[in-house]
Amino acid sequence: MDSEKKVRTWLPLWIGIGIALGIFIGSKYGQFGNSGTSQGSGKIDAVLNYVRESYVDTVNMRQLVEDALPNIIQQLDPHSEYFSAADMKRVNEDLEGHFSGIGVSFYVLRDTIVVTSIVPGGPSEAAGITPWDRIVTVNDTVVAGIKINNEEVLKRLRGEKGSEVKLGVRRANEDRLVEIAVTRGDIPMNSVNAAYMLTDKIGFIKLGRNFGFNTFSEFISAISKLKNQGARSFLIDLRGNTGGSLDIVVAMVNEFLHKGDLIVYAEGRSFPRTDNYANGSGTCKEDDVIILVDELSASASEIFAGAIQDHDRGLVIGRRTFGKGLVQSQRNFPDGSAVRLTVARYYTASGRSIQRGYEKGKYDEYEMDAINRFLEGDYINVDTASNNHLTPYKTLGGRTVYGGDGIMPDIFVARDTTGINSYYNAVVNNRLDERYSMIYSDMYRERLGSFESWQELYKYLRQQPLLLNLASFADNNGIRRRPYYIQESGELLENAMYAYIVRNFFGEEAFWAAYYKEDPLIKKGVELIEKGKTSQDAVTNEEYRN
Repeated sequence: MDSEKKVRTWLPLWIGIGIALGIFIGSKYGQFGNSGTSQGSGKIDAVLNYVRESYVDTVNMRQLVEDALPNIIQQLDPHSEYFSAADMKRVNEDLEGHFSGIGVSFYVLRDTIVVTSIVPGGPSEAAGITPWDRIVTVNDTVVAGIKINNEEVLKRLRGEKGSEVKLGVRRANEDRLVEIAVTRGDIPMNSVNAAYMLTDKIGFIKLGRNFGFNTFSEFISAISKLKNQGARSFLIDLRGNTGGSLDIVVAMVNEFLHKGDLIVYAEGRSFPRTDNYANGSGTCKEDDVIILVDELSASASEIFAGAIQDHDRGLVIGRRTFGKGLVQSQRNFPDGSAVRLTVARYYTASGRSIQRGYEKGKYDEYEMDAINRFLEGDYINVDTASNNHLTPYKTLGGRTVYGGDGIMPDIFVARDTTGINSYYNAVVNNRLDERYSMIYSDMYRERLGSFESWQELYKYLRQQPLLLNLASFADNNGIRRRPYYIQESGELLENAMYAYIVRNFFGEEAFWAAYYKEDPLIKKGVELIEKGKTSQDAVTNEEYRN
């Protein structure tokens, strides 16, 4: 009887323990074998648990997940993406339009960090750093003569706002190292690179590589500046601009459209259609406008060009754009990382999709499209993409435009390949033209810094033997002289050197003005405006084709 009593007493406990153990084992290993019906995340969790518990060596599970997530997300489409915490910090700096640092531009010349310019009102100006200072030490660590690269320099100079960095600086005519403490602060990252007048009535605005949170305010300031200088027409340069914030580009396009004009809409399987309209408050509704694009213009820059084109508001000049019309929604993780998932597609006012086609899993080919188009001759001939496979749409005024493969420009302007040869590519790919320009600027900085304007400096540089000097410099760096090719590419190489040297003494805006001095797209835009072919009526009537 005692034994039976003990069995009755302990039996429920043993049964409970058995059930709990079964649940535990099932949760850990039940996903494997024939008994499992696992799908999706359950299988992933099971594999990770198995690795953590049973793998032969100790595994950094955090790093394993960090390495795996990008591969999982990128299988969906070309633009869904996982960002590590470090990547997100860089992305946010681009969008927010600032970072925390000391406020200098620099160039690593002969393994030495040379300050080329100072951000006005920034920390370095307040601390007494001057152009052409050599930074020899950072926080008592020698950074000269150690083959340091730009990324390593940025890691040392950037930091938390309010933190202090101690620099050891070498200056001309100074026998000793000058110790300067700089308190880091917010440094603006300008997304409008340049705004200047091309003629008495035509203004030019060059956008940088993306649309950030400060882009609209910078854009409005640029328009105001040019209007005060007499601008009544605008060339907006979106070449190389890869996109950014939708809200920002909508606000920018709003400046040129009339109240009620549809700018862009987005729609997806679980994403209800969302329309964005002009509100009528724009300051350039009656001004002629031309948009310059190329094969690297993408996303928000394509929305800008498509809106202007669909409303016959102006002309789009250049080459077919990249074709990125997918909408991403972002989810953030507590560690600062994030995933951006495609949830919808963008459509222009006429209803055409900007997104070009892609085949699932073949995204390397998708990314290589720009190079493939170059090899197929798209950039020197009228775009080889046949309109036969594209869907035609009508603009507000009845012109035919095409959807599904980026934005087709109204006027194709070929990429100028004159002077591009093997010698030119070798020099430019090794950045020898930029390096020699920096050496030349440094050697003759007193003379070059004495000019009143960049135009005077440019005129002076045209009289100097820069091409011969570059050829000698390239020869000393392993690129042998090839007289015919040097002469053939001479104009391109000289123009680049003029612009680099001008930048060292007159800044970014002067650089673009010098670099684009003979630009064919800008010349074509000015010609069309001056001939009266860019008004809304002229565009609707397609007078630009004559």
